[in-house]
Amino acid sequence: MLSGKPFCRRCLLADLPTGAELAATVREWVSQIPPDRRAPAETVARRLGVCRQCDHLRDGLCALCGCYVEYRAEGASARCPDLPDRWQT
Repeated sequence: MLSGKPFCRRCLLADLPTGAELAATVREWVSQIPPDRRAPAETVARRLGVCRQCDHLRDGLCALCGCYVEYRAEGASARCPDLPDRWQT
């Protein structure tokens, strides 16, 4: 469930994907990012480690911007929406 985040006003609960379906969808989105626009695997792993420790992570979503963190972390030019940016090294 998407606890802590309001549900889509145009979606019924029955229309929302299960966790496994959602994870598969996000993996599909990631696979469509062109290789030259993807961050190195080490960078993605570091970013997701930061997100796992963040109080703004809610059911795979960033409570600050609403993105799926596993998708956002893959972008070469992606930034953390928190101020200051938690992904900066």
